[in-house]
Amino acid sequence: MSVQVENPASASVRGRWPLLALVVLALVLVGLLLVWLNLRGEQGVHAYGHGGWSGSTETRAALVERGAYLARVGNCAGCHTAAGGAEYAGGRGLPTAFGTLYTSNLTSDKETGLGLWSAQDFWRALHNGRSREGRLLYPAFPYDSYTRVTRADSDALFAYLQSLPAVRAQTPPHALDFPYGWQGSLAVWRALFFSPKDWQDQPGKAPAWNRGAYLAQGLGHCAACHAPRNGLGASGQAMSGGFVAGQSWYAPSLLDPGEAGVRAGQESAWVQLLQTGSGPSGSALGPMAEVVARSTQHWQPQDLQALASYLQEQGAAAPSAGTDGHGAIKAVQPGQMALGRAVYERQCAVCHGAQGQGTPGAFPALAGNASVTMAEPRNLLLVLLDGGYPPSTRQQPQPHGMPPFGHVLSDAQVAAVASYVRNAWGNKAAEIGTMEVYRAREGRGF
Repeated sequence: MSVQVENPASASVRGRWPLLALVVLALVLVGLLLVWLNLRGEQGVHAYGHGGWSGSTETRAALVERGAYLARVGNCAGCHTAAGGAEYAGGRGLPTAFGTLYTSNLTSDKETGLGLWSAQDFWRALHNGRSREGRLLYPAFPYDSYTRVTRADSDALFAYLQSLPAVRAQTPPHALDFPYGWQGSLAVWRALFFSPKDWQDQPGKAPAWNRGAYLAQGLGHCAACHAPRNGLGASGQAMSGGFVAGQSWYAPSLLDPGEAGVRAGQESAWVQLLQTGSGPSGSALGPMAEVVARSTQHWQPQDLQALASYLQEQGAAAPSAGTDGHGAIKAVQPGQMALGRAVYERQCAVCHGAQGQGTPGAFPALAGNASVTMAEPRNLLLVLLDGGYPPSTRQQPQPHGMPPFGHVLSDAQVAAVASYVRNAWGNKAAEIGTMEVYRAREGRGF
Protein backbone atom coordinates (compact mmCIF):
# COMPACT_ATOMS: atom_id res chain seq x y z
CA MET A 1 0.00 0.00 0.00
CA SER A 2 1.43 3.35 -1.04
CA VAL A 3 0.53 6.76 0.37
CA GLN A 4 0.51 9.82 -1.94
CA VAL A 5 2.00 12.84 -0.24
CA GLU A 6 1.00 16.18 -1.82
CA ASN A 7 3.81 18.50 -2.70
CA PRO A 8 3.53 21.50 -0.34
CA ALA A 9 4.55 23.88 -3.13
CA SER A 10 1.73 22.65 -5.37
CA ALA A 11 -0.77 23.02 -2.57
CA SER A 12 0.44 26.56 -1.95
CA VAL A 13 0.04 27.51 -5.61
CA ARG A 14 -3.40 25.95 -5.77
CA GLY A 15 -4.42 27.82 -2.64
CA ARG A 16 -3.48 31.12 -4.25
CA TRP A 17 -5.71 30.69 -7.30
CA PRO A 18 -8.86 32.00 -5.61
CA LEU A 19 -6.98 35.10 -4.44
CA LEU A 20 -5.49 35.66 -7.90
CA ALA A 21 -8.91 35.23 -9.46
CA LEU A 22 -10.35 37.82 -7.08
CA VAL A 23 -7.54 40.26 -7.92
CA VAL A 24 -8.10 39.79 -11.65
CA LEU A 25 -11.85 40.21 -11.21
CA ALA A 26 -11.32 43.36 -9.16
CA LEU A 27 -9.02 44.80 -11.85
CA VAL A 28 -11.56 44.02 -14.56
CA LEU A 29 -14.34 45.65 -12.55
CA VAL A 30 -12.19 48.73 -11.89
CA GLY A 31 -11.38 48.92 -15.60
CA LEU A 32 -15.05 48.66 -16.54
CA LEU A 33 -15.90 51.32 -13.96
CA LEU A 34 -13.26 53.66 -15.43
CA VAL A 35 -14.64 53.09 -18.92
CA TRP A 36 -18.18 53.80 -17.76
CA LEU A 37 -17.15 56.91 -15.82
CA ASN A 38 -15.36 58.24 -18.89
CA LEU A 39 -18.26 57.49 -21.23
CA ARG A 40 -21.10 58.75 -19.03
CA GLY A 41 -23.01 61.60 -20.53
CA GLU A 42 -21.99 60.75 -24.08
CA GLN A 43 -25.15 58.92 -24.98
CA GLY A 44 -26.73 62.23 -25.94
CA VAL A 45 -23.91 63.72 -27.97
CA HIS A 46 -25.46 62.62 -31.27
CA ALA A 47 -28.67 64.53 -30.64
CA TYR A 48 -28.33 66.55 -33.84
CA GLY A 49 -26.68 64.01 -36.08
CA HIS A 50 -23.15 63.90 -37.40
CA GLY A 51 -22.03 67.26 -38.68
CA GLY A 52 -25.41 68.90 -38.26
CA TRP A 53 -26.19 72.24 -36.68
CA SER A 54 -28.42 72.49 -33.63
CA GLY A 55 -31.52 73.47 -35.55
CA SER A 56 -30.88 77.21 -35.23
CA THR A 57 -32.80 79.49 -37.58
CA GLU A 58 -29.83 81.89 -37.77
CA THR A 59 -28.27 82.50 -41.14
CA ARG A 60 -24.74 81.25 -41.59
CA ALA A 61 -23.43 84.83 -41.47
CA ALA A 62 -25.27 85.54 -38.22
CA LEU A 63 -24.03 82.27 -36.74
CA VAL A 64 -20.42 83.14 -37.57
CA GLU A 65 -20.82 86.64 -36.15
CA ARG A 66 -22.23 85.29 -32.90
CA GLY A 67 -19.47 82.69 -32.77
CA ALA A 68 -16.85 85.41 -33.14
CA TYR A 69 -18.29 87.12 -30.07
CA LEU A 70 -18.36 83.87 -28.11
CA ALA A 71 -14.72 83.23 -29.02
CA ARG A 72 -13.89 86.60 -27.47
CA VAL A 73 -15.94 85.75 -24.37
CA GLY A 74 -14.02 82.49 -23.97
CA ASN A 75 -10.66 84.13 -24.79
CA CYS A 76 -9.96 81.26 -27.18
CA ALA A 77 -7.20 83.16 -28.99
CA GLY A 78 -5.44 83.84 -25.69
CA CYS A 79 -4.42 80.21 -25.25
CA HIS A 80 -4.51 79.07 -28.86
CA THR A 81 -2.07 81.67 -30.19
CA ALA A 82 1.68 81.24 -29.76
CA ALA A 83 3.93 84.28 -29.35
CA GLY A 84 4.56 85.61 -32.85
CA GLY A 85 2.26 83.01 -34.39
CA ALA A 86 -0.99 83.26 -36.31
CA GLU A 87 -4.13 83.72 -34.25
CA TYR A 88 -5.88 80.48 -33.28
CA ALA A 89 -3.08 78.38 -34.85
CA GLY A 90 -2.11 76.95 -31.44
CA GLY A 91 1.35 75.98 -30.26
CA ARG A 92 1.38 78.06 -27.08
CA GLY A 93 3.03 76.24 -24.19
CA LEU A 94 1.00 76.10 -20.98
CA PRO A 95 3.22 75.31 -17.98
CA THR A 96 1.64 73.16 -15.27
CA ALA A 97 2.84 71.30 -12.20
CA PHE A 98 2.86 68.14 -14.33
CA GLY A 99 4.79 69.43 -17.34
CA THR A 100 4.07 71.62 -20.35
CA LEU A 101 1.01 71.25 -22.56
CA TYR A 102 0.81 72.80 -26.04
CA THR A 103 -2.45 74.17 -27.37
CA SER A 104 -4.04 72.88 -30.54
CA ASN A 105 -4.60 74.54 -33.90
CA LEU A 106 -8.20 75.81 -34.13
CA THR A 107 -8.07 77.07 -37.70
CA SER A 108 -9.75 75.25 -40.59
CA ASP A 109 -6.59 73.52 -41.80
CA LYS A 110 -7.46 69.90 -42.64
CA GLU A 111 -4.12 68.40 -41.64
CA THR A 112 -3.23 70.24 -38.43
CA GLY A 113 -6.43 72.06 -37.45
CA LEU A 114 -10.18 71.51 -37.31
CA GLY A 115 -10.76 71.24 -41.05
CA LEU A 116 -11.96 67.63 -40.85
CA TRP A 117 -13.99 68.14 -37.70
CA SER A 118 -17.77 68.35 -37.63
CA ALA A 119 -19.97 70.44 -35.37
CA GLN A 120 -20.66 67.18 -33.54
CA ASP A 121 -16.95 66.54 -32.97
CA PHE A 122 -16.50 70.05 -31.61
CA TRP A 123 -19.47 69.70 -29.28
CA ARG A 124 -18.04 66.44 -28.00
CA ALA A 125 -14.73 68.16 -27.20
CA LEU A 126 -16.43 70.94 -25.24
CA HIS A 127 -19.07 68.83 -23.54
CA ASN A 128 -17.18 65.60 -22.93
CA GLY A 129 -13.51 66.51 -23.15
CA ARG A 130 -12.83 64.05 -25.96
CA SER A 131 -11.14 64.64 -29.32
CA ARG A 132 -12.46 63.77 -32.77
CA GLU A 133 -10.43 60.56 -32.64
CA GLY A 134 -11.82 59.72 -29.21
CA ARG A 135 -8.72 60.55 -27.17
CA LEU A 136 -9.23 62.05 -23.72
CA LEU A 137 -8.29 65.72 -23.58
CA TYR A 138 -6.23 67.32 -20.83
CA PRO A 139 -8.16 69.66 -18.52
CA ALA A 140 -5.77 72.51 -19.27
CA PHE A 141 -8.41 72.83 -21.97
CA PRO A 142 -11.06 73.71 -19.37
CA TYR A 143 -13.81 71.35 -20.47
CA ASP A 144 -14.82 71.03 -16.82
CA SER A 145 -16.26 74.53 -17.43
CA TYR A 146 -17.02 74.25 -21.16
CA THR A 147 -19.21 71.22 -20.52
CA ARG A 148 -21.88 73.74 -19.47
CA VAL A 149 -21.83 75.53 -22.85
CA THR A 150 -25.09 75.00 -24.75
CA ARG A 151 -25.16 73.14 -28.05
CA ALA A 152 -26.36 76.28 -29.83
CA ASP A 153 -23.36 78.28 -28.60
CA SER A 154 -21.01 75.40 -29.41
CA ASP A 155 -22.30 75.34 -32.99
CA ALA A 156 -21.90 79.11 -33.36
CA LEU A 157 -18.38 78.99 -32.00
CA PHE A 158 -17.49 76.14 -34.36
CA ALA A 159 -18.96 78.02 -37.34
CA TYR A 160 -16.70 80.97 -36.55
CA LEU A 161 -13.58 78.81 -36.20
CA GLN A 162 -14.37 77.10 -39.51
CA SER A 163 -14.54 80.53 -41.15
CA LEU A 164 -10.94 81.31 -40.18
CA PRO A 165 -8.27 81.00 -42.87
CA ALA A 166 -6.53 77.64 -42.74
CA VAL A 167 -3.08 77.82 -41.16
CA ARG A 168 -0.85 74.77 -41.30
CA ALA A 169 0.80 74.67 -37.89
CA GLN A 170 1.70 71.39 -36.24
CA THR A 171 1.30 71.41 -32.46
CA PRO A 172 4.44 70.30 -30.59
CA PRO A 173 4.05 67.13 -28.50
CA HIS A 174 3.21 67.64 -24.84
CA ALA A 175 6.15 67.46 -22.45
CA LEU A 176 4.59 65.79 -19.40
CA ASP A 177 6.21 63.98 -16.51
CA PHE A 178 5.47 60.27 -16.06
CA PRO A 179 2.74 59.04 -15.71
CA TYR A 180 0.72 62.11 -16.67
CA GLY A 181 1.19 61.60 -20.40
CA TRP A 182 -0.59 58.24 -20.24
CA GLN A 183 -4.26 58.12 -21.23
CA GLY A 184 -4.93 55.68 -18.40
CA SER A 185 -3.83 58.26 -15.83
CA LEU A 186 -6.09 60.81 -17.45
CA ALA A 187 -8.98 58.34 -17.35
CA VAL A 188 -8.49 57.95 -13.58
CA TRP A 189 -8.39 61.74 -13.14
CA ARG A 190 -11.60 62.18 -15.11
CA ALA A 191 -13.32 59.40 -13.19
CA LEU A 192 -12.50 61.21 -9.97
CA PHE A 193 -13.09 64.80 -10.93
CA PHE A 194 -15.15 65.21 -14.12
CA SER A 195 -18.67 64.50 -15.25
CA PRO A 196 -20.51 66.22 -18.13
CA LYS A 197 -23.04 68.90 -17.24
CA ASP A 198 -26.04 70.23 -19.13
CA TRP A 199 -26.78 73.90 -18.54
CA GLN A 200 -30.13 74.72 -16.96
CA ASP A 201 -31.25 78.20 -15.91
CA GLN A 202 -32.25 78.34 -12.27
CA PRO A 203 -35.99 78.98 -11.92
CA GLY A 204 -36.83 81.97 -9.80
CA LYS A 205 -33.67 83.83 -10.79
CA ALA A 206 -33.67 86.89 -13.02
CA PRO A 207 -32.55 86.43 -16.64
CA ALA A 208 -29.50 88.64 -15.99
CA TRP A 209 -28.45 86.48 -13.02
CA ASN A 210 -28.77 83.29 -15.08
CA ARG A 211 -26.82 84.86 -17.92
CA GLY A 212 -24.05 85.87 -15.52
CA ALA A 213 -23.96 82.40 -14.00
CA TYR A 214 -23.77 80.81 -17.45
CA LEU A 215 -20.89 83.06 -18.51
CA ALA A 216 -18.93 82.63 -15.27
CA GLN A 217 -19.33 78.87 -15.02
CA GLY A 218 -19.22 78.07 -18.73
CA LEU A 219 -17.45 79.82 -21.58
CA GLY A 220 -15.92 82.48 -19.32
CA HIS A 221 -14.31 79.65 -17.27
CA CYS A 222 -13.52 81.99 -14.37
CA ALA A 223 -12.81 79.06 -12.06
CA ALA A 224 -9.89 77.97 -14.25
CA CYS A 225 -7.82 80.64 -12.48
CA HIS A 226 -9.90 81.95 -9.59
CA ALA A 227 -10.54 78.64 -7.80
CA PRO A 228 -8.12 76.66 -5.62
CA ARG A 229 -6.79 73.37 -6.96
CA ASN A 230 -5.91 70.15 -5.19
CA GLY A 231 -2.66 68.21 -5.59
CA LEU A 232 -3.94 66.58 -8.79
CA GLY A 233 -4.84 69.90 -10.39
CA ALA A 234 -8.60 69.58 -9.98
CA SER A 235 -10.75 72.46 -8.83
CA GLY A 236 -14.37 73.07 -8.01
CA GLN A 237 -16.44 75.99 -9.28
CA ALA A 238 -16.05 77.91 -6.00
CA MET A 239 -14.22 81.01 -7.19
CA SER A 240 -12.59 81.71 -3.83
CA GLY A 241 -9.11 82.46 -5.21
CA GLY A 242 -6.17 80.37 -6.32
CA PHE A 243 -2.68 80.49 -7.80
CA VAL A 244 -2.48 80.60 -11.58
CA ALA A 245 -1.08 77.30 -12.85
CA GLY A 246 2.55 77.55 -13.88
CA GLN A 247 2.81 81.21 -12.88
CA SER A 248 3.63 83.20 -9.76
CA TRP A 249 0.43 85.23 -9.75
CA TYR A 250 -2.48 84.79 -7.38
CA ALA A 251 -5.96 85.03 -8.93
CA PRO A 252 -7.97 86.69 -6.14
CA SER A 253 -11.33 85.54 -4.89
CA LEU A 254 -14.28 86.70 -6.97
CA LEU A 255 -16.56 86.11 -4.00
CA ASP A 256 -14.80 88.06 -1.25
CA PRO A 257 -15.17 91.86 -1.55
CA GLY A 258 -11.93 92.03 0.46
CA GLU A 259 -10.18 90.66 -2.62
CA ALA A 260 -11.72 90.99 -6.10
CA GLY A 261 -15.35 90.36 -5.23
CA VAL A 262 -18.06 92.76 -6.37
CA ARG A 263 -18.99 95.13 -3.57
CA ALA A 264 -22.65 96.04 -3.29
CA GLY A 265 -23.26 99.37 -5.00
CA GLN A 266 -19.90 99.28 -6.81
CA GLU A 267 -20.81 97.07 -9.75
CA SER A 268 -20.08 99.88 -12.23
CA ALA A 269 -16.49 100.26 -10.97
CA TRP A 270 -15.98 96.50 -11.25
CA VAL A 271 -17.33 96.54 -14.82
CA GLN A 272 -15.10 99.51 -15.63
CA LEU A 273 -12.02 97.47 -14.70
CA LEU A 274 -12.99 94.72 -17.13
CA GLN A 275 -13.84 97.19 -19.89
CA THR A 276 -10.81 99.47 -19.68
CA GLY A 277 -8.17 97.60 -17.68
CA SER A 278 -8.21 100.12 -14.84
CA GLY A 279 -10.68 101.15 -12.17
CA PRO A 280 -10.85 103.37 -9.09
CA SER A 281 -9.02 100.82 -6.95
CA GLY A 282 -6.42 99.41 -9.31
CA SER A 283 -5.53 97.96 -12.67
CA ALA A 284 -5.57 94.54 -14.29
CA LEU A 285 -2.00 93.24 -14.19
CA GLY A 286 -0.22 90.00 -14.91
CA PRO A 287 -2.35 87.28 -16.55
CA MET A 288 -5.52 89.31 -16.01
CA ALA A 289 -4.17 92.09 -18.24
CA GLU A 290 -4.16 89.66 -21.16
CA VAL A 291 -7.69 88.51 -20.32
CA VAL A 292 -8.94 92.11 -20.40
CA ALA A 293 -7.07 92.90 -23.63
CA ARG A 294 -8.22 89.82 -25.53
CA SER A 295 -11.57 89.14 -23.91
CA THR A 296 -13.50 91.24 -21.41
CA GLN A 297 -13.04 94.63 -23.08
CA HIS A 298 -14.99 93.14 -26.00
CA TRP A 299 -17.88 91.80 -23.91
CA GLN A 300 -21.25 93.41 -24.41
CA PRO A 301 -22.00 95.77 -21.50
CA GLN A 302 -25.10 93.82 -20.53
CA ASP A 303 -23.02 90.64 -20.24
CA LEU A 304 -20.52 92.34 -17.95
CA GLN A 305 -23.38 93.68 -15.84
CA ALA A 306 -24.91 90.19 -15.71
CA LEU A 307 -21.59 88.73 -14.56
CA ALA A 308 -21.28 91.39 -11.88
CA SER A 309 -24.83 90.72 -10.71
CA TYR A 310 -24.20 87.01 -10.38
CA LEU A 311 -20.86 87.34 -8.59
CA GLN A 312 -22.16 90.04 -6.24
CA GLU A 313 -24.96 87.76 -5.05
CA GLN A 314 -22.59 84.79 -4.78
CA GLY A 315 -20.19 86.86 -2.72
CA ALA A 316 -22.93 88.08 -0.42
CA ALA A 317 -23.79 84.46 0.38
CA ALA A 318 -20.15 83.40 0.93
CA PRO A 319 -18.27 83.93 4.21
CA SER A 320 -15.62 86.64 3.97
CA ALA A 321 -12.06 85.68 4.73
CA GLY A 322 -11.27 89.21 5.83
CA THR A 323 -7.98 90.95 5.03
CA ASP A 324 -5.71 88.76 7.08
CA GLY A 325 -7.35 85.36 7.03
CA HIS A 326 -5.71 84.46 10.35
CA GLY A 327 -7.59 86.37 13.00
CA ALA A 328 -5.93 89.32 14.76
CA ILE A 329 -3.14 91.12 12.89
CA LYS A 330 0.03 92.01 14.77
CA ALA A 331 1.22 95.58 14.55
CA VAL A 332 4.16 96.15 12.21
CA GLN A 333 7.40 96.94 14.04
CA PRO A 334 8.06 100.73 14.23
CA GLY A 335 11.47 100.37 12.58
CA GLN A 336 9.92 98.49 9.69
CA MET A 337 7.26 101.17 9.21
CA ALA A 338 9.89 103.92 9.33
CA LEU A 339 12.03 102.21 6.68
CA GLY A 340 8.97 101.53 4.55
CA ARG A 341 7.82 105.13 4.77
CA ALA A 342 11.25 106.39 3.71
CA VAL A 343 11.27 104.10 0.67
CA TYR A 344 7.70 105.07 -0.19
CA GLU A 345 8.38 108.80 -0.03
CA ARG A 346 11.45 108.41 -2.23
CA GLN A 347 10.11 105.98 -4.82
CA CYS A 348 6.30 105.88 -4.75
CA ALA A 349 4.70 109.09 -3.49
CA VAL A 350 5.25 111.03 -6.72
CA CYS A 351 2.67 108.83 -8.45
CA HIS A 352 0.53 107.36 -5.65
CA GLY A 353 0.41 110.48 -3.47
CA ALA A 354 1.75 111.28 -0.03
CA GLN A 355 -1.40 109.86 1.56
CA GLY A 356 -1.79 106.98 -0.86
CA GLN A 357 -4.63 108.82 -2.61
CA GLY A 358 -3.33 108.09 -6.11
CA THR A 359 -3.69 110.22 -9.23
CA PRO A 360 -7.19 109.98 -10.76
CA GLY A 361 -7.12 108.59 -14.27
CA ALA A 362 -3.46 107.63 -14.05
CA PHE A 363 -2.29 105.87 -10.89
CA PRO A 364 -4.55 103.97 -8.47
CA ALA A 365 -5.03 104.89 -4.85
CA LEU A 366 -3.33 102.58 -2.36
CA ALA A 367 -5.40 103.72 0.61
CA GLY A 368 -8.36 101.38 0.96
CA ASN A 369 -7.14 99.24 -1.95
CA ALA A 370 -8.11 95.58 -1.49
CA SER A 371 -5.34 94.49 -3.86
CA VAL A 372 -2.82 95.89 -1.39
CA THR A 373 -4.33 94.46 1.80
CA MET A 374 -5.21 90.94 0.63
CA ALA A 375 -4.08 88.17 2.96
CA GLU A 376 -2.07 86.73 0.06
CA PRO A 377 0.58 89.40 -0.72
CA ARG A 378 2.17 87.73 -3.75
CA ASN A 379 0.77 90.09 -6.39
CA LEU A 380 1.88 93.18 -4.47
CA LEU A 381 5.41 91.81 -4.22
CA LEU A 382 5.51 90.85 -7.90
CA VAL A 383 4.46 94.36 -8.90
CA LEU A 384 7.09 95.93 -6.64
CA LEU A 385 9.79 93.65 -8.00
CA ASP A 386 8.88 93.36 -11.68
CA GLY A 387 6.61 96.33 -12.32
CA GLY A 388 3.01 96.33 -13.44
CA TYR A 389 1.60 97.00 -16.89
CA PRO A 390 -2.14 97.38 -17.50
CA PRO A 391 -3.52 96.31 -20.88
CA SER A 392 -4.00 98.69 -23.79
CA THR A 393 -7.73 98.82 -24.50
CA ARG A 394 -10.04 100.76 -26.78
CA GLN A 395 -11.12 103.02 -23.93
CA GLN A 396 -7.62 103.28 -22.47
CA PRO A 397 -5.14 102.90 -25.33
CA GLN A 398 -2.13 104.33 -23.45
CA PRO A 399 -2.32 103.25 -19.81
CA HIS A 400 0.22 104.27 -17.20
CA GLY A 401 2.44 101.44 -16.02
CA MET A 402 4.59 100.98 -12.95
CA PRO A 403 8.35 100.48 -13.35
CA PRO A 404 10.12 97.59 -11.61
CA PHE A 405 12.04 98.22 -8.40
CA GLY A 406 13.50 94.77 -7.85
CA HIS A 407 16.85 95.89 -9.24
CA VAL A 408 17.19 98.95 -7.00
CA LEU A 409 15.62 97.81 -3.71
CA SER A 410 16.92 95.13 -1.38
CA ASP A 411 14.70 92.38 -0.01
CA ALA A 412 14.54 94.27 3.30
CA GLN A 413 13.44 97.48 1.56
CA VAL A 414 10.78 95.71 -0.51
CA ALA A 415 9.44 93.99 2.61
CA ALA A 416 9.38 97.28 4.48
CA VAL A 417 7.59 99.33 1.81
CA ALA A 418 5.09 96.51 1.23
CA SER A 419 4.38 96.36 4.97
CA TYR A 420 4.07 100.15 5.07
CA VAL A 421 1.48 100.52 2.30
CA ARG A 422 -0.50 97.60 3.82
CA ASN A 423 -0.72 99.46 7.14
CA ALA A 424 -0.70 103.19 6.34
CA TRP A 425 -3.69 105.51 5.73
CA GLY A 426 -6.14 103.23 7.51
CA ASN A 427 -5.03 100.03 5.76
CA LYS A 428 -4.55 96.97 7.97
CA ALA A 429 -2.82 93.75 6.92
CA ALA A 430 -0.11 91.35 8.03
CA GLU A 431 3.54 92.39 7.92
CA ILE A 432 5.71 91.13 5.07
CA GLY A 433 9.05 89.51 5.84
CA THR A 434 12.24 89.38 3.78
CA MET A 435 11.86 85.62 3.27
CA GLU A 436 8.57 86.21 1.44
CA VAL A 437 10.32 88.71 -0.82
CA TYR A 438 13.17 86.27 -1.46
CA ARG A 439 10.72 83.54 -2.41
CA ALA A 440 8.88 85.93 -4.71
CA ARG A 441 12.16 86.76 -6.45
CA GLU A 442 12.96 83.10 -6.85
CA GLY A 443 9.44 82.25 -8.02
CA ARG A 444 9.03 79.62 -5.33
CA GLY A 445 5.75 80.83 -3.92
CA PHE A 446 5.08 81.04 -0.23
